[in-house]
Amino acid sequence: VGDLVGPSTGPLTTVSQIDPIKALVTVGEGPWTDFISRHRDANERQRYIKSLDFELLLSNGEVYPEKGKFYALDRSLDVKTGSIRYEVTFPNPGNILRPGQFGKVRFVADIKKGAMVVPQEAVNELQGSFQVAVVGDDSKVSIRPVKMGERIGALWEVTDGVKPGDKVVVQGLQKAREGSTVTVKEWASPAQTVASDGSPAQKTP
Repeated sequence: VGDLVGPSTGPLTTVSQIDPIKALVTVGEGPWTDFISRHRDANERQRYIKSLDFELLLSNGEVYPEKGKFYALDRSLDVKTGSIRYEVTFPNPGNILRPGQFGKVRFVADIKKGAMVVPQEAVNELQGSFQVAVVGDDSKVSIRPVKMGERIGALWEVTDGVKPGDKVVVQGLQKAREGSTVTVKEWASPAQTVASDGSPAQKTP
């Protein structure tokens, strides 16, 4: 009774583990290299990765209530995509998650206390140097050279050249000139998580 199985026979069935369930996640080579540079000791890095709590954003935008934990990391990068894959396990007591579902996984890779960030469009890059247009209390523009750090989503860390509370020009930067007077309007990103006045930031790759 049953089918004859041979070398060319396809899979008869698929076995999937439901609880806990694995999420397959990819991260780009750039963010991965940045992470390695901050955690160069392999043992310390392994301990740190295992201590992380991962959040899962479901396809409807809701945050899955259970936290995930790191499970495994691929040995090599995918040469086609320039990314590396890792696995995260999530408790699934109510069988809410099913194999084949899609979602987004996030975690806080690093926290920089007192870091100042501005929208990337507020930075003018010219031959390897960077400038921002700062608006003073008199509504006049001052062009300042700045040093830039890490990019965090749509934001960019400023390591030197501005101070907390400085107002920078985000829109119309190309028209801003030293000493020119501008009308100040509060700017808000469509998905604003950090103010454009240099508020402390958390990095979430």
